[in-house]
Amino acid sequence: MNVRFCIGTRGSALAMAQAHLVEHALVRRNPGMQIDIRIIKTKGDRVQNKPLHQVGGAGLFTRELERALLTEKIDVAVHSLKDLPAVMRPGLALSAVPQREDPRDVLVSASGQKLADLPQGACVATGALRRRVQLLKLRPDLKLVDMRGNLDTRLRKVHDLPDVDATMLAAAGLSRMGWLDRATEFFDTETFIPAGGQAAIGLQIREDDYEAEQLVAQLDHRPTRIAVDAERAFLARLEAGCQIPVAVHARLQDDQLTVDGMFAGVDGDPRFEDRVAGPATDAVALGESLANRILAAGGRELRKTFE
Repeated sequence: MNVRFCIGTRGSALAMAQAHLVEHALVRRNPGMQIDIRIIKTKGDRVQNKPLHQVGGAGLFTRELERALLTEKIDVAVHSLKDLPAVMRPGLALSAVPQREDPRDVLVSASGQKLADLPQGACVATGALRRRVQLLKLRPDLKLVDMRGNLDTRLRKVHDLPDVDATMLAAAGLSRMGWLDRATEFFDTETFIPAGGQAAIGLQIREDDYEAEQLVAQLDHRPTRIAVDAERAFLARLEAGCQIPVAVHARLQDDQLTVDGMFAGVDGDPRFEDRVAGPATDAVALGESLANRILAAGGRELRKTFE
């Protein structure tokens, strides 16, 4: 098979590792396939001096990749799915979601201590509003500070900055980089609900590109796709982005899907959490139902404060 194919990705070490995972998976299924990888810098990569929720706008880490797709500079964009807006840009499609990695959040502490053992008023660095809200629920005494940068940068800062005791990261990123041994503590997804799509890779193509669809669809993992379809439906119904403390995680067992969701104010008050469960065939409807329950419980009024 002598097909030339171009993958677009961000340039961080983690993004490149994910692009190479996709490259190798495609070549395994299509021997002889020629693949190029093109690095595209996004607004989220360029603006590093502000917290994500202050940079504003959907698609901070995806918009430029989508533009490259639409102008046919690349054939597929490889995204961390948690970064891809839940409402797809016209002309583009989410063609495949490979099998998800470990979706849990982890603590990385300089001292090797777990969250409960950190000293009173310890400083934990994280740029995610979702993580800040859930950390304060577990430890209201913590001092939380913003931290931006690629995964390797954030790991280094935990040990180099004397005023930072720990940070929160995604287990999947550490695993893909071979750094999972750096994790001090893992949090189950019910105690600490992940971001929608966390640990999943999204493969986006042009909607009318039949050849790319045939190639990329080979990598779709049905159980992962079902779960993230529910998560993205929840986010779309809430109209939630990185400026809002929102979390959602779906897990599939024996064709039954359970979806946990959280929506909160920036300081954690008010806070709404709920759960729905049902057949895997109703994934999108379950995600929307969970969002509707949270909106009806008071989330609609909270949503207006972010507009």
